[in-house]
Amino acid sequence: MAEVDFKQANESYAANFGDNGKLSIPPSKHLVVVTCMDARLNPEEFLGLNIGEAHIIRNAGGLAKESLRSIIISQRLLGTKDVLIIHHSDCGMLTFSDEQLRSKVIDAHPGDTQVSEAVNDLQFGPFPDLDRSVKDDVAFLKNHPLVLKEGNITGWVYEVETGKVREVV
Repeated sequence: MAEVDFKQANESYAANFGDNGKLSIPPSKHLVVVTCMDARLNPEEFLGLNIGEAHIIRNAGGLAKESLRSIIISQRLLGTKDVLIIHHSDCGMLTFSDEQLRSKVIDAHPGDTQVSEAVNDLQFGPFPDLDRSVKDDVAFLKNHPLVLKEGNITGWVYEVETGKVREVV
């Protein structure tokens, strides 16, 4: 297991939990943030959000397509309207292709046809251009029939080098 004492950290967290257990399920700012799982990103902090204010959806690359199910639930059942897509500089998704990752997995399991078939069915979603990936994700959501049209859908890049965000679209 990771070199973290989760139990002790949770005890400290719970001791200062206050009234957080009374927060409503729908986020108070009616906001969904889709961003990358990169451990260097703390979206609540760099966006100035507090607990209970937004849904934060994270996956490799912060891809909208992988977040669609959660966005629909958030909007249709929990009242969110606005969606922020936030990708980031120095993202690992800029460093490989689907074929490179498939080969790496297959090479780690020589002769295992089950692994080969499973990995060949996956699309990992790497992208070669950061700003283009943000624009594509925003366009995907704006054009999707299940995503509500009442709110704003905007795209941003978080700069891991400076901690600043910049609007792309």
